Amino acid sequence: MTYADRPAQALSQEEAFARIRLLRSPDIGPVSYSRLLRRFGSASHALEALPDLPRSGGRTYSLAPFERVEREIAATRAAGARYLFHDSPEYPASLRQIAGAPAILTIRGDLALAARPCVAVVGARNASAAAVKLAREFGAALAQADLTVVSGLARGIDGAAHQGAMPRTIGVIASGIDIAYPPQHEGLQEQIAREGLLIAEEPTGIGPRGNQFPRRNRIIAGLARGTLVIEAAPRSGSLITARLAGEAGREVMAIPGSPLESRSHGCNQLIREGAVLVQTPDDVIELLASFDGRPRSTVQDVADYPGDGMEEIGEEQTAEIRDLLTMAPIAVDELVRQSGESTAAVQMTLLDLEMAGLLHRHAGGRVSLVR
Repeated sequence: MTYADRPAQALSQEEAFARIRLLRSPDIGPVSYSRLLRRFGSASHALEALPDLPRSGGRTYSLAPFERVEREIAATRAAGARYLFHDSPEYPASLRQIAGAPAILTIRGDLALAARPCVAVVGARNASAAAVKLAREFGAALAQADLTVVSGLARGIDGAAHQGAMPRTIGVIASGIDIAYPPQHEGLQEQIAREGLLIAEEPTGIGPRGNQFPRRNRIIAGLARGTLVIEAAPRSGSLITARLAGEAGREVMAIPGSPLESRSHGCNQLIREGAVLVQTPDDVIELLASFDGRPRSTVQDVADYPGDGMEEIGEEQTAEIRDLLTMAPIAVDELVRQSGESTAAVQMTLLDLEMAGLLHRHAGGRVSLVR
Protein backbone atom coordinates (compact mmCIF):
# COMPACT_ATOMS: atom_id res chain seq x y z
CA MET A 1 0.00 0.00 0.00
CA THR A 2 1.40 3.40 -0.89
CA TYR A 3 0.31 6.90 -0.06
CA ALA A 4 1.52 8.30 -3.37
CA ASP A 5 -1.98 9.02 -4.66
CA ARG A 6 -3.35 10.68 -1.53
CA PRO A 7 -3.67 14.46 -1.96
CA ALA A 8 -2.01 16.78 0.52
CA GLN A 9 -4.43 18.50 2.83
CA ALA A 10 -4.41 21.09 5.56
CA LEU A 11 -5.29 19.26 8.76
CA SER A 12 -7.45 20.77 11.44
CA GLN A 13 -6.20 20.34 14.99
CA GLU A 14 -9.14 18.01 15.64
CA GLU A 15 -8.32 15.77 12.67
CA ALA A 16 -4.60 15.69 13.52
CA PHE A 17 -5.49 14.55 17.05
CA ALA A 18 -7.90 11.96 15.64
CA ARG A 19 -5.22 10.57 13.33
CA ILE A 20 -2.79 10.13 16.21
CA ARG A 21 -5.49 8.49 18.32
CA LEU A 22 -6.51 6.18 15.47
CA LEU A 23 -2.95 4.99 14.88
CA ARG A 24 -2.38 4.45 18.62
CA SER A 25 -5.55 2.36 18.97
CA PRO A 26 -5.17 -1.43 19.34
CA ASP A 27 -4.24 -3.47 16.26
CA ILE A 28 -4.07 -0.44 13.95
CA GLY A 29 -0.90 -0.37 11.85
CA PRO A 30 0.04 1.70 8.78
CA VAL A 31 -1.89 -0.52 6.36
CA SER A 32 -5.11 -0.75 8.39
CA TYR A 33 -4.84 2.97 9.23
CA SER A 34 -4.64 3.84 5.54
CA ARG A 35 -7.58 1.60 4.65
CA LEU A 36 -9.73 3.05 7.41
CA LEU A 37 -9.01 6.57 6.15
CA ARG A 38 -9.97 5.52 2.65
CA ARG A 39 -13.13 3.80 3.83
CA PHE A 40 -14.41 6.58 6.11
CA GLY A 41 -12.79 9.66 4.60
CA SER A 42 -11.20 10.94 7.81
CA ALA A 43 -9.76 9.70 11.07
CA SER A 44 -12.56 11.42 12.97
CA HIS A 45 -15.18 9.40 11.10
CA ALA A 46 -13.15 6.21 11.46
CA LEU A 47 -12.98 6.67 15.24
CA GLU A 48 -16.76 7.06 15.36
CA ALA A 49 -17.29 3.89 13.34
CA LEU A 50 -14.65 1.57 14.83
CA PRO A 51 -16.49 0.48 18.00
CA ASP A 52 -19.47 -0.64 15.88
CA LEU A 53 -17.56 -2.50 13.16
CA PRO A 54 -18.05 -6.28 13.23
CA ARG A 55 -14.82 -8.07 14.12
CA SER A 56 -13.56 -11.62 14.17
CA GLY A 57 -13.16 -13.04 17.66
CA GLY A 58 -16.28 -11.35 19.06
CA ARG A 59 -14.37 -8.98 21.32
CA THR A 60 -15.30 -5.41 22.22
CA TYR A 61 -13.05 -2.81 20.66
CA SER A 62 -11.67 0.06 22.74
CA LEU A 63 -10.01 3.09 21.20
CA ALA A 64 -6.78 4.55 22.55
CA PRO A 65 -7.68 6.64 25.63
CA PHE A 66 -8.09 10.32 24.88
CA GLU A 67 -5.91 11.30 27.86
CA ARG A 68 -3.05 9.04 26.74
CA VAL A 69 -2.94 10.74 23.37
CA GLU A 70 -2.94 14.14 25.07
CA ARG A 71 0.04 13.07 27.20
CA GLU A 72 1.89 11.80 24.13
CA ILE A 73 1.41 15.07 22.26
CA ALA A 74 2.62 17.06 25.27
CA ALA A 75 5.70 14.80 25.59
CA THR A 76 6.44 15.18 21.88
CA ARG A 77 6.40 18.95 22.18
CA ALA A 78 8.52 18.81 25.34
CA ALA A 79 11.12 16.77 23.42
CA GLY A 80 11.35 19.53 20.80
CA ALA A 81 9.81 17.25 18.16
CA ARG A 82 6.81 17.52 15.86
CA TYR A 83 4.52 15.19 13.96
CA LEU A 84 4.75 14.56 10.23
CA PHE A 85 1.67 13.04 8.56
CA HIS A 86 1.77 10.87 5.45
CA ASP A 87 -0.02 13.39 3.23
CA SER A 88 2.02 16.41 4.28
CA PRO A 89 3.89 18.08 1.40
CA GLU A 90 7.03 17.70 3.55
CA TYR A 91 6.72 13.93 3.84
CA PRO A 92 9.71 12.39 2.00
CA ALA A 93 8.55 11.32 -1.46
CA SER A 94 10.79 8.25 -1.57
CA LEU A 95 9.43 6.98 1.75
CA ARG A 96 5.83 7.60 0.71
CA GLN A 97 6.27 5.14 -2.18
CA ILE A 98 7.08 2.03 -0.13
CA ALA A 99 4.59 -0.59 0.98
CA GLY A 100 3.34 0.08 4.49
CA ALA A 101 4.90 3.55 4.67
CA PRO A 102 4.67 5.07 8.16
CA ALA A 103 1.41 6.93 8.62
CA ILE A 104 2.80 9.35 11.20
CA LEU A 105 6.40 10.16 12.08
CA THR A 106 7.89 12.29 14.82
CA ILE A 107 10.90 14.32 13.78
CA ARG A 108 13.55 16.66 15.10
CA GLY A 109 15.93 18.62 12.90
CA ASP A 110 16.26 19.62 9.28
CA LEU A 111 13.62 17.81 7.22
CA ALA A 112 15.14 19.21 4.01
CA LEU A 113 17.84 16.53 4.37
CA ALA A 114 15.25 13.88 3.54
CA ALA A 115 14.27 15.69 0.34
CA ARG A 116 17.82 15.41 -1.03
CA PRO A 117 19.27 12.23 -2.60
CA CYS A 118 19.85 9.79 0.26
CA VAL A 119 21.97 6.68 0.70
CA ALA A 120 21.61 4.24 3.57
CA VAL A 121 24.79 2.90 5.17
CA VAL A 122 24.33 -0.04 7.54
CA GLY A 123 26.32 -2.90 8.98
CA ALA A 124 27.40 -4.92 11.96
CA ARG A 125 27.12 -3.68 15.53
CA ASN A 126 30.21 -5.66 16.52
CA ALA A 127 32.10 -4.42 13.50
CA SER A 128 35.85 -4.73 13.13
CA ALA A 129 38.00 -1.65 13.68
CA ALA A 130 38.85 -1.58 9.97
CA ALA A 131 35.18 -1.66 8.98
CA VAL A 132 34.29 1.12 11.44
CA LYS A 133 37.05 3.28 9.96
CA LEU A 134 35.81 2.46 6.47
CA ALA A 135 32.21 3.39 7.38
CA ARG A 136 33.35 6.74 8.77
CA GLU A 137 35.34 7.46 5.61
CA PHE A 138 32.45 6.42 3.34
CA GLY A 139 30.04 8.57 5.35
CA ALA A 140 32.27 11.62 4.97
CA ALA A 141 32.86 11.10 1.23
CA LEU A 142 29.19 10.49 0.46
CA ALA A 143 28.15 13.59 2.41
CA GLN A 144 30.75 15.66 0.57
CA ALA A 145 29.17 14.45 -2.67
CA ASP A 146 25.84 16.01 -1.53
CA LEU A 147 24.26 12.71 -0.55
CA THR A 148 22.38 12.49 2.75
CA VAL A 149 23.59 9.47 4.75
CA VAL A 150 20.82 7.52 6.50
CA SER A 151 21.40 4.94 9.21
CA GLY A 152 19.96 3.51 12.42
CA LEU A 153 22.21 4.93 15.18
CA ALA A 154 23.31 1.45 16.24
CA ARG A 155 26.81 0.73 17.50
CA GLY A 156 29.51 -0.10 15.00
CA ILE A 157 28.89 0.71 11.34
CA ASP A 158 25.79 2.88 11.86
CA GLY A 159 27.37 5.21 14.37
CA ALA A 160 30.57 5.56 12.35
CA ALA A 161 28.64 6.43 9.17
CA HIS A 162 26.66 9.10 11.04
CA GLN A 163 29.82 10.59 12.53
CA GLY A 164 31.57 10.74 9.17
CA ALA A 165 28.60 12.35 7.41
CA MET A 166 27.70 14.91 10.08
CA PRO A 167 25.71 17.13 9.67
CA ARG A 168 24.36 15.69 6.41
CA THR A 169 22.86 12.65 8.08
CA ILE A 170 19.52 11.17 9.16
CA GLY A 171 19.18 8.92 12.19
CA VAL A 172 16.17 6.60 12.31
CA ILE A 173 15.49 5.08 15.72
CA ALA A 174 13.34 2.16 16.92
CA SER A 175 12.20 3.93 20.10
CA GLY A 176 10.24 7.07 20.83
CA ILE A 177 12.06 10.22 19.82
CA ASP A 178 12.69 11.12 23.47
CA ILE A 179 14.62 7.92 24.25
CA ALA A 180 18.28 7.42 23.33
CA TYR A 181 19.27 3.93 22.24
CA PRO A 182 21.84 2.57 22.60
CA PRO A 183 22.61 4.67 25.72
CA GLN A 184 26.21 5.22 24.65
CA HIS A 185 24.92 7.05 21.56
CA GLU A 186 22.89 9.55 23.55
CA GLY A 187 25.27 12.37 22.63
CA LEU A 188 25.37 11.34 18.97
CA GLN A 189 21.58 11.11 18.81
CA GLU A 190 21.20 14.58 20.27
CA GLN A 191 23.80 15.96 17.84
CA ILE A 192 21.92 14.45 14.91
CA ALA A 193 18.66 15.98 16.19
CA ARG A 194 20.32 19.42 16.43
CA GLU A 195 22.46 19.37 13.29
CA GLY A 196 20.93 16.69 11.06
CA LEU A 197 17.54 14.96 11.21
CA LEU A 198 16.19 12.46 13.74
CA ILE A 199 13.15 10.32 12.86
CA ALA A 200 11.02 7.99 14.99
CA GLU A 201 7.83 6.08 14.25
CA GLU A 202 7.14 4.94 17.80
CA PRO A 203 5.32 7.24 20.27
CA THR A 204 7.29 9.15 22.89
CA GLY A 205 8.11 7.15 25.99
CA ILE A 206 8.34 3.83 24.12
CA GLY A 207 11.65 2.02 24.47
CA PRO A 208 13.09 -0.19 21.72
CA ARG A 209 11.74 -3.73 21.37
CA GLY A 210 12.81 -6.47 19.00
CA ASN A 211 9.88 -6.21 16.60
CA GLN A 212 10.42 -2.48 16.20
CA PHE A 213 13.83 -2.79 14.54
CA PRO A 214 12.56 -4.29 11.25
CA ARG A 215 9.97 -1.48 11.18
CA ARG A 216 12.78 1.02 11.62
CA ASN A 217 14.79 -0.74 8.90
CA ARG A 218 12.02 -0.28 6.33
CA ILE A 219 12.16 3.49 6.96
CA ILE A 220 15.93 3.52 6.47
CA ALA A 221 15.59 1.60 3.19
CA GLY A 222 12.61 3.66 2.08
CA LEU A 223 14.32 7.02 2.50
CA ALA A 224 17.29 6.10 0.33
CA ARG A 225 17.96 5.55 -3.36
CA GLY A 226 20.22 2.71 -2.33
CA THR A 227 21.49 0.81 0.69
CA LEU A 228 25.15 0.03 1.26
CA VAL A 229 26.11 -2.78 3.63
CA ILE A 230 29.55 -2.67 5.21
CA GLU A 231 30.28 -5.91 7.10
CA ALA A 232 27.34 -7.98 8.30
CA ALA A 233 26.57 -11.48 9.51
CA PRO A 234 24.33 -13.70 7.36
CA ARG A 235 21.41 -13.27 9.80
CA SER A 236 21.35 -9.61 10.73
CA GLY A 237 19.21 -6.50 10.65
CA SER A 238 21.50 -5.04 8.02
CA LEU A 239 20.53 -7.75 5.55
CA ILE A 240 16.87 -7.16 6.36
CA THR A 241 17.38 -3.49 5.47
CA ALA A 242 19.14 -4.46 2.24
CA ARG A 243 16.37 -6.84 1.19
CA LEU A 244 13.71 -4.27 2.02
CA ALA A 245 15.60 -1.84 -0.21
CA GLY A 246 15.61 -4.40 -3.00
CA GLU A 247 11.93 -5.07 -2.53
CA ALA A 248 11.23 -1.33 -2.79
CA GLY A 249 13.08 -1.15 -6.10
CA ARG A 250 16.14 0.61 -4.70
CA GLU A 251 19.81 -0.14 -5.29
CA VAL A 252 21.52 -2.67 -3.01
CA MET A 253 25.30 -2.47 -2.60
CA ALA A 254 27.80 -4.38 -0.51
CA ILE A 255 31.51 -4.26 0.23
CA PRO A 256 33.07 -7.73 -0.11
CA GLY A 257 35.22 -9.24 2.60
CA SER A 258 37.40 -12.21 3.39
CA PRO A 259 35.60 -15.59 3.49
CA LEU A 260 37.64 -16.27 6.63
CA GLU A 261 35.88 -13.41 8.47
CA SER A 262 32.36 -14.30 9.66
CA ARG A 263 31.37 -10.64 9.72
CA SER A 264 31.91 -10.51 5.96
CA HIS A 265 29.68 -13.47 5.14
CA GLY A 266 26.51 -11.36 4.99
CA CYS A 267 27.99 -8.95 2.44
CA ASN A 268 29.40 -11.78 0.35
CA GLN A 269 26.00 -13.48 0.46
CA LEU A 270 24.27 -10.29 -0.73
CA ILE A 271 26.67 -10.03 -3.65
CA ARG A 272 25.92 -13.63 -4.62
CA GLU A 273 22.21 -12.76 -4.51
CA GLY A 274 22.70 -9.84 -6.87
CA ALA A 275 23.88 -6.83 -4.84
CA VAL A 276 26.31 -4.53 -6.63
CA LEU A 277 29.89 -4.99 -5.44
CA VAL A 278 31.43 -1.63 -4.44
CA GLN A 279 34.85 -0.84 -3.10
CA THR A 280 35.08 2.96 -2.97
CA PRO A 281 32.73 5.88 -2.26
CA ASP A 282 33.05 6.84 -5.93
CA ASP A 283 31.45 3.50 -6.86
CA VAL A 284 28.41 4.39 -4.75
CA ILE A 285 28.26 7.98 -5.99
CA GLU A 286 28.42 6.91 -9.63
CA LEU A 287 25.78 4.22 -9.15
CA LEU A 288 23.28 6.50 -7.40
CA ALA A 289 23.92 9.49 -9.67
CA SER A 290 22.54 7.48 -12.59
CA PHE A 291 19.77 5.79 -10.61
CA ASP A 292 16.49 6.11 -12.52
CA GLY A 293 14.29 3.78 -10.50
CA ARG A 294 15.61 0.67 -12.24
CA PRO A 295 18.30 -0.80 -9.98
CA ARG A 296 21.23 -2.76 -11.30
CA SER A 297 21.05 -4.97 -8.22
CA THR A 298 18.71 -7.96 -8.20
CA VAL A 299 18.63 -8.91 -4.53
CA GLN A 300 14.85 -9.12 -4.50
CA ASP A 301 12.09 -8.33 -6.95
CA VAL A 302 9.80 -5.44 -6.20
CA ALA A 303 6.80 -6.71 -4.23
CA ASP A 304 3.31 -6.17 -5.57
CA TYR A 305 1.62 -3.40 -3.64
CA PRO A 306 -1.84 -4.19 -2.25
CA GLY A 307 -4.71 -2.61 -4.16
CA ASP A 308 -6.28 0.64 -3.12
CA GLY A 309 -9.94 -0.33 -3.34
CA MET A 310 -12.24 -1.09 -0.44
CA GLU A 311 -15.15 -3.47 -0.76
CA GLU A 312 -17.51 -5.42 1.44
CA ILE A 313 -17.26 -9.22 1.21
CA GLY A 314 -19.41 -12.05 2.47
CA GLU A 315 -18.75 -14.36 5.41
CA GLU A 316 -18.05 -17.31 3.10
CA GLN A 317 -15.34 -15.40 1.24
CA THR A 318 -13.86 -14.21 4.53
CA ALA A 319 -13.74 -17.74 5.90
CA GLU A 320 -12.01 -19.04 2.75
CA ILE A 321 -9.31 -16.38 3.03
CA ARG A 322 -8.84 -17.04 6.74
CA ASP A 323 -8.44 -20.77 6.09
CA LEU A 324 -5.40 -20.02 3.93
CA LEU A 325 -3.60 -18.40 6.87
CA THR A 326 -1.37 -20.20 9.35
CA MET A 327 1.31 -19.09 11.78
CA ALA A 328 3.83 -19.27 8.92
CA PRO A 329 4.23 -15.84 7.21
CA ILE A 330 2.84 -15.65 3.68
CA ALA A 331 2.88 -12.82 1.14
CA VAL A 332 -0.41 -10.98 0.66
CA ASP A 333 -0.18 -11.34 -3.12
CA GLU A 334 0.07 -15.11 -2.63
CA LEU A 335 -3.17 -15.01 -0.62
CA VAL A 336 -4.77 -13.11 -3.49
CA ARG A 337 -3.62 -15.72 -6.01
CA GLN A 338 -4.69 -18.72 -3.93
CA SER A 339 -8.03 -17.31 -2.82
CA GLY A 340 -9.08 -16.03 -6.23
CA GLU A 341 -10.50 -12.96 -4.53
CA SER A 342 -9.65 -9.35 -5.33
CA THR A 343 -6.79 -7.66 -3.53
CA ALA A 344 -9.28 -5.34 -1.85
CA ALA A 345 -11.32 -8.28 -0.55
CA VAL A 346 -8.23 -9.94 0.90
CA GLN A 347 -7.08 -6.70 2.51
CA MET A 348 -10.50 -6.16 4.12
CA THR A 349 -10.32 -9.64 5.65
CA LEU A 350 -6.79 -8.98 6.91
CA LEU A 351 -7.91 -5.67 8.41
CA ASP A 352 -10.73 -7.46 10.22
CA LEU A 353 -8.31 -10.07 11.59
CA GLU A 354 -5.74 -7.44 12.57
CA MET A 355 -8.28 -5.42 14.54
CA ALA A 356 -9.38 -8.61 16.29
CA GLY A 357 -5.78 -9.15 17.40
CA LEU A 358 -5.51 -12.34 15.34
CA LEU A 359 -3.12 -11.18 12.60
CA HIS A 360 0.56 -10.34 12.69
CA ARG A 361 2.19 -8.33 9.89
CA HIS A 362 5.80 -9.07 8.98
CA ALA A 363 8.41 -7.24 6.95
CA GLY A 364 8.14 -7.64 3.19
CA GLY A 365 4.34 -7.50 2.99
CA ARG A 366 3.83 -10.91 4.67
CA VAL A 367 1.18 -11.85 7.21
CA SER A 368 0.46 -14.72 9.60
CA LEU A 369 -1.94 -15.66 12.35
CA VAL A 370 -0.88 -14.64 15.85
CA ARG A 371 0.62 -17.48 17.84
